[in-house]
Amino acid sequence: MAKAKEVKESLIKQLQAKGADVTLYRALIDDYMWFYQQFHQMQADIRKRGRTYMTVSAAGKDYEKNNPSVDTALKYSKQMVAILQALGLSTETVIPPDVEAKKDNDECDL
Repeated sequence: MAKAKEVKESLIKQLQAKGADVTLYRALIDDYMWFYQQFHQMQADIRKRGRTYMTVSAAGKDYEKNNPSVDTALKYSKQMVAILQALGLSTETVIPPDVEAKKDNDECDL
């Protein structure tokens, strides 16, 4: 799994490649990273407790309850996709790493 720092750096590089590295879009990346971290916390909770878990009702009876982290993770994921769309980033518009590296090398040759 990619580390948060690597994801953020990748998003920033994509903005830079598009010539859109401005404060507004950097703020959106910060928002994306917040959702990214929350999403992974929800995944950890789902791995720990499962999609459902047993709990005790106010009447003292055991019952199976849906893990709210499942719905929350879905909401976070949708918001992350919306942020990527707002940034104009998709699989069709991504700048491949080899193109980034070539661009960096070309700049060094100047």
